[in-house]
Amino acid sequence: MLKQSTDPYIRNDRESELAAMAERLADRFAERSAKHDREGSFPFDHFGDLKQAGYLKLTVPAELGGDEISLYELVLLQDRLAYGDGSTALAVGWHIGLVMHLNATGKWPRALYEQLCKDIVSDGIVFNSFASEPASGSPSRGGKPETTAVRTEGGWLITGRKTFSTASPIVDRFVVSAYVPEEERVSEFLVFKGKGVSIEETWNTLGMRATGSHDVVLDHVFVSSDARIDAQIPEGREDAGGWLLHIPACYIGIARAARDFALDFAGSYRPNSLSGSIAELPTVQQSIGQMEAELRIARNFLYSTADRYDRQTQHKEQMRPDLGLAKYAATNAAIRVVDIAMRIVGGASLSKTLPLERYYRDVRAGLHNPPMENNIMQLLAVNALSERNI
Repeated sequence: MLKQSTDPYIRNDRESELAAMAERLADRFAERSAKHDREGSFPFDHFGDLKQAGYLKLTVPAELGGDEISLYELVLLQDRLAYGDGSTALAVGWHIGLVMHLNATGKWPRALYEQLCKDIVSDGIVFNSFASEPASGSPSRGGKPETTAVRTEGGWLITGRKTFSTASPIVDRFVVSAYVPEEERVSEFLVFKGKGVSIEETWNTLGMRATGSHDVVLDHVFVSSDARIDAQIPEGREDAGGWLLHIPACYIGIARAARDFALDFAGSYRPNSLSGSIAELPTVQQSIGQMEAELRIARNFLYSTADRYDRQTQHKEQMRPDLGLAKYAATNAAIRVVDIAMRIVGGASLSKTLPLERYYRDVRAGLHNPPMENNIMQLLAVNALSERNI
């Protein structure tokens, strides 16, 4: 970890305390992460630690018993948590990010949102939203869900399959998108895990192996009428997806862990052909400088974007291009940093007994998290063209 006294992204005592909490958790997670990665097992033990530390309620509004952290603080925490285990950070990031998103937009009926928050605070429940499907792919691509909602007495019967359902082994309730045939439109429904809900353990991937992103199967699952959420964001409360910065923060944290591993290796590895360590070699120092440049540029942009988002009280939708660019810059920088770290360490970097090869696999998953790279490029292009009235 970076010494907090030298970390330029910690600006005050509150942030220092939050960072210290995340770093304690990360140190604990680092001791177990290799086992979960090897087994592809879900880190229930990590989530137990998160619950005990109060991490699950960080974005719950203060009046509902939470800490109501800012987006900047969320980035600060996720960056540090992923240093210890990327899978855990990404999985819990969806939970705390969505709670922040729902509060910012007011898209849920207030009573429903307040009950969710109270259950998070009192019981430590975990929440997520599942939208991806085998046929429609990522919801960001605009595909119509094959999951259906059919009206029945007192509510709806939901049937379908959701893929990439992160943290599915531990979620207590989740939102699903479903097509309503009688209305010929898509709606969202809040589903509680219970009768008719099953998990097929399909998640067996190259990286982020411990996120528990299995398939969730819904077989005529009943949800009450008041659990239908026709999300209408009130005017002026669009958040432009700021909460999704939990994703690039996670990959930056993994990249920092890879950087530090490479630095420690370079400082301690002393082949008998040299009088000192390889850290003294100009070629190795050039590689270290390249890693540092990539990390500093990406982190500066990520943190400054989060800070500007917090300070911009109106027209947050104008920040959408920069929010997407922060994800693009951080994710691609993380991939480059880990690649350089592996070149410094050499053949040993491929060893399953060392964490570097896991970092290499994990950061590549960022390419497939939203927002997608081609969507970001198109948004930037449209923005640039509009500035020239083209």
